[in-house]
Amino acid sequence: MIPFLTLAVVLLVFGLLLAGSAFLHRLGAADKKGGNLGENGLTMQGFGYGLTLLAFIFLLAVIYLFIEGTPWEGHLMEWLNIVVRLMHITFGIAWIGASFYFVFLENALNRTDNVREELAGNLWAVHGGGFYYLEKYKLAPKQIPKSLHWFKYEAYFTWLSGFSLLFVVYYFNAGSMLIDPKVLDVSPLAGVGIGIGSFVVAWLIYDLLCKTSLVKRGLLFAVLGLVLATAFAWFYCQVFSARAAYIHFGAMLGTLMVANVFFIIIPAQKAMVKAATLGQPLDPTLGKNALNRSLHNNYFTLPVLFVMVSNHFPSTFGHAYPWAILAAIALGTAGVKHWLNLREKHQPSGLVLPLSAGLLLAVAFVSAPKNDAGAAAACTPNVSMAQVQGIVQQRCVRCHSSSPTDDVFKSPPNGVVYDTPEDIIRLKDKIMQRVVVTKTMPQNNKTGMTQEERDLIRCWIEQGAKNQ
Repeated sequence: MIPFLTLAVVLLVFGLLLAGSAFLHRLGAADKKGGNLGENGLTMQGFGYGLTLLAFIFLLAVIYLFIEGTPWEGHLMEWLNIVVRLMHITFGIAWIGASFYFVFLENALNRTDNVREELAGNLWAVHGGGFYYLEKYKLAPKQIPKSLHWFKYEAYFTWLSGFSLLFVVYYFNAGSMLIDPKVLDVSPLAGVGIGIGSFVVAWLIYDLLCKTSLVKRGLLFAVLGLVLATAFAWFYCQVFSARAAYIHFGAMLGTLMVANVFFIIIPAQKAMVKAATLGQPLDPTLGKNALNRSLHNNYFTLPVLFVMVSNHFPSTFGHAYPWAILAAIALGTAGVKHWLNLREKHQPSGLVLPLSAGLLLAVAFVSAPKNDAGAAAACTPNVSMAQVQGIVQQRCVRCHSSSPTDDVFKSPPNGVVYDTPEDIIRLKDKIMQRVVVTKTMPQNNKTGMTQEERDLIRCWIEQGAKNQ
């Protein structure tokens, strides 16, 4: 039972945080400046949302302390994973959708036919049974409307939920999910520090490059960006497990994207709104710089989306050179986005799409498993189900069973169990891919499966996966 005094203190702190959130929301609503606290998009309402988030994080942390080591621990972590992942996907859809739409809008604007002097262009569109007419001003309208919508919270909450998911999946279980001693034997705390620190370093390098004249030389800037992205992919694969390296690469790109919004795009928009409201001259470079960073974000989206789903496909991160596969896929998906942007501007795209698709197909070919005829010939005749089941019992069922005994997984990952020979036979193709070909299971080889055991499983599958 939870002591009454402890419960009272927890509820008091939780209530005070929620009360503080409500107070900031009310204060922001009454403020003549709309609750703005600066030129970077910070608002009283934003801090109110932050207090609400802090309140629930505090409550979850207290609950975790009380159930740690009990069967409820795994249940809480699984549901936390579900909730945070759903939030991340939802906010990500909103953010990426807005990015796709506004870049499309910029590319598709009519800039010549009956366009007023003050406008940069306009666009007629039809959607959902209605007709829409949109106009873009060169700088700003003469009078700023009160009901001006800002696109920023989609970005902020996508990053916050993604960063939370990084903690839930990788940092809370850093010893099992993040660190692979065969790659680099460091402490979990050091691994977490390297991961977070790399995001800061990536932003400083990228932001510095964007403030040089190189940013005006599109192709050269893109090539340099690819080199730096590949360097980060290689670095992550020298520090973390391949699976965690992929996620950190995506988190690094996501951090660049949200930092663009927070440090560049929103402050530029705030400055333009302020100047227009006060009747001051507008600095056109603010809008150009913001648009440029927004375009960068647009090219980052497809590589980030690939990383979000990459953990389900070990043929990518399980390759002998996972960093090269990651860099090639990032380039190919960014190339597809470039083709879409050119198409929206009605510009010739040439070989952009064929080259991008060809690169992605080449990755699929390169990452395909090799047919080792010599190894097949060396197989022990008639490998028995009992031999395979003995290996699975020793190396796999601590996680993949109806009642896992693993210190991290309290329920079978992805619902995969190997309780019976029939379970093993039914999932033989998945076992072949994860255990034999890519060697990505057991996770970071936590249970120490040997190459001889992997070969024995391969032989059993190639001999028909029979239950003798």
